[in-house]
Amino acid sequence: MSQNPPIAVEFRNVTLSRSDRALVSNLNFTIYQGEALILLGRSGSGKTTTMKLINRLLTPTTGEVLFNNIPTTQWNEIELRRKIGYVIQETGLFPHFTVEKNVGLIPSLEGWKPRQIKMRVHELLDLVGLQPDKFAERYPHQLSGGQKQRVGVARALAADPPVLLMDEPFGALDPITRLELQQEFRNLQQKLGKTVVLVTHDIQEAFVLASRIGLMSGGELIFLDTIAEFKQSSHPESLAFLQCLNSLRNT
Repeated sequence: MSQNPPIAVEFRNVTLSRSDRALVSNLNFTIYQGEALILLGRSGSGKTTTMKLINRLLTPTTGEVLFNNIPTTQWNEIELRRKIGYVIQETGLFPHFTVEKNVGLIPSLEGWKPRQIKMRVHELLDLVGLQPDKFAERYPHQLSGGQKQRVGVARALAADPPVLLMDEPFGALDPITRLELQQEFRNLQQKLGKTVVLVTHDIQEAFVLASRIGLMSGGELIFLDTIAEFKQSSHPESLAFLQCLNSLRNT
């Protein structure tokens, strides 16, 4: 009988309310170490809110989120966030920093030595497919959208965090670049064994990247299982996404 991997993050009876309205409610689920959990849902379904509860950008109204078996409210916020890489759609790169300085920012704040930082930055640029001697001294405005996203991923990995949060990281890219980066990132995630939580409304992206899919609707997690099980789900929201996927394939 196979055992589940160790737990990276756990939601216990989590609700977050604003002005007497629940943004997310009754979240009870576990994220395992090394998996890629894709939070799928329409706009306003609560998927980004759920993800932000993990690195304490948001705090539950009731219930608790545990990271490494410790409630996030008991963590020092800065220490917690340095253990959790964060990649957003627009990358959030500092425009006045070079690529090398952007990627090396967290190690620098952690007190790494300059030579150690440089080695780490060059290692990561190689890892994400950017030649260090060509890209390290460039500034964000000198990069394409796909190159910026690669730098964003490298920066999130810089201090070797065990968990990566990704908020529609490939959504602003053209379809060809998006698929290339999705496939490259899937290979990278499997190689590094990182725990990844990625938010998307794109069912195709979910199928490329997911170990499991968490489907959200109306602030609730209505489905959580593998791609194979998702394809068999009879929930109306699952069927709507599958119908969308079939329509795309038939066009």
